[in-house]
Amino acid sequence: MEVTLLLKILQPIIHYGLHFLFPALIAWVFFRKEWKKVWLIMVLTMVVDLEHLLANPIFDPNRCSINFHILHTYFAIIIYVIMLFFKRTRIIGIGLLFHMLTDFQDCLWSKYFCNC
Repeated sequence: MEVTLLLKILQPIIHYGLHFLFPALIAWVFFRKEWKKVWLIMVLTMVVDLEHLLANPIFDPNRCSINFHILHTYFAIIIYVIMLFFKRTRIIGIGLLFHMLTDFQDCLWSKYFCNC
């Protein structure tokens, strides 16, 4: 199998694995007593992706979410970092920052495969 084809197949698997499975690992390692609740909160931070519905077109395989959508901007990411310093928002901040990291790595993959 051609390496490029294999990487194109792996990209969505890794992307969604990082969105759903890796937060479970983070929750289990760092918040073991209540890992299910923490994992659920981290997965629920994906609600920020609803803003993708406001873009035209809704999906563009060559578009990077980071600094394109409002809740994916560098300013928003700074707010997510600040959330880490407060106990009440820490888990949400971790979930949002890991979401941004996941989307950023997806941008790197997309740039690698971009035919533009």
